[in-house]
Amino acid sequence: MNAGTVLEAQRQRLSGPQYRHPPRRRSELGMIVLVLVLTGGLYALSSLGRAGSLPANIGPFLGLVFALMLVAHLSLRWLAPQADPVLLPMAALLNGTGYVFIARLDHAQASAQATWTLIGVLAFVATLAVFRHANYLERYRYTVALAGIALLVMPLAPHIGEDINGARLWARLGPVSFQPGEFAKIALAIFFASVLAERADLLATGTRRVGRWLVLEPRYLAPLIVAWGLSLLVLLAENDLGSSFLFFALFVGLLWVATGRWAYLGLGAGLFAAGAVFALDVVHHAQTRVQAWLDPWPHFATTGYQIIEGLFALAGGGMWGLGPGQGNPQVIPEASTDFIFATIGEELGLVGATALLIAYLVIVGSGLRAAVRSHRSFSKLLATGLSLLMGVQVFVVVGGITRLIPLTGITLPFVSYGGSSLVSNYILLAILARISDDNAQELELAATAGTEAGPPQPAATGVVRTWAT
Repeated sequence: MNAGTVLEAQRQRLSGPQYRHPPRRRSELGMIVLVLVLTGGLYALSSLGRAGSLPANIGPFLGLVFALMLVAHLSLRWLAPQADPVLLPMAALLNGTGYVFIARLDHAQASAQATWTLIGVLAFVATLAVFRHANYLERYRYTVALAGIALLVMPLAPHIGEDINGARLWARLGPVSFQPGEFAKIALAIFFASVLAERADLLATGTRRVGRWLVLEPRYLAPLIVAWGLSLLVLLAENDLGSSFLFFALFVGLLWVATGRWAYLGLGAGLFAAGAVFALDVVHHAQTRVQAWLDPWPHFATTGYQIIEGLFALAGGGMWGLGPGQGNPQVIPEASTDFIFATIGEELGLVGATALLIAYLVIVGSGLRAAVRSHRSFSKLLATGLSLLMGVQVFVVVGGITRLIPLTGITLPFVSYGGSSLVSNYILLAILARISDDNAQELELAATAGTEAGPPQPAATGVVRTWAT
């Protein structure tokens, strides 16, 4: 009998009200109510600042937000009762804040975003219902890997892929247009975590002596080279700087966590630098982005316009912001997608932008906490990978807007307008909730049985071993 079946049988045994309705779910519901108040207040202030009157649909808006979050909360209460209570409220806060600013910019986009939020919540519930244990995902790793690669290259398919703003990121199937890469990142995180959990020992100990030094065996560098080649393919074929960096950072980060070998981080940095130099020579899209990053002012009317207007917006917001509805974000191209962080910074200031980043830190921290508490290498690496995806994506977006790094054009999770990003991040959130619930259930079962939870696991290696102990 496998670990998932044993855990499920023991869960059925512990089915009393104290397990179905633990205190952490009550805390979660209280935080959701607080998020509802904050989001409703921000929505009202935005309308007052822009039009001088309360929005006519504020009642239906608050009702819809509460209904959606209540559905997600009830699904956690029954499907993952011991999950971390801060994940859903933080996502609701980010989602609600993003909706308010999208509605401030474009009512048609706001209507579409509400629909995508509904689909995202349904995807959240479906993920929890289908995968009753995180290890179930490991069984289908090759199927998931094939699906991830197919999604990654789907924009290259004729009559399906679409080129928008110089990047071929979109795919159209009938009336639906979406970004397959948003779902591919989750599939690849599952596959990488599964493979590295199984082969971490081999990758960590595969060395040979050269003189006085121990160096990595060349044949064990093959996975790193393959991941690097895949990221270059995404960059060259799709002109997608953000996804290319995201996928490679995911693999290198997981490889280091699984093995504890700093050499992999160094080699990853070297390969990334080589790929960046190569891209600057052959990819015109990358050249213009780097040019605008280094000095946007000579290109104010062309490639530097978006960055400069974003900097003006952040500077105009100052410490406390101009106030909801008082800014002028319409002058920023793609203000509701790529540059929504600048829009928020203009109207809520440094304080509001910092609060937004803290919400992301809470989600990432909760994911890493689930990784630390997991007794299984796969769950540990998967939680780490999903947290890394969230953190790196936020860093890339905010770093591009503030000119810390070149602009990449990917979306801010839960906040930016876009159905693909919103739905995929709700799926990511559900997987993190499932892993945290598994951890808490195992501890509960261990305390009840007086023994260690779950079947014995093989020794972990590298940073995984450190965390496990």
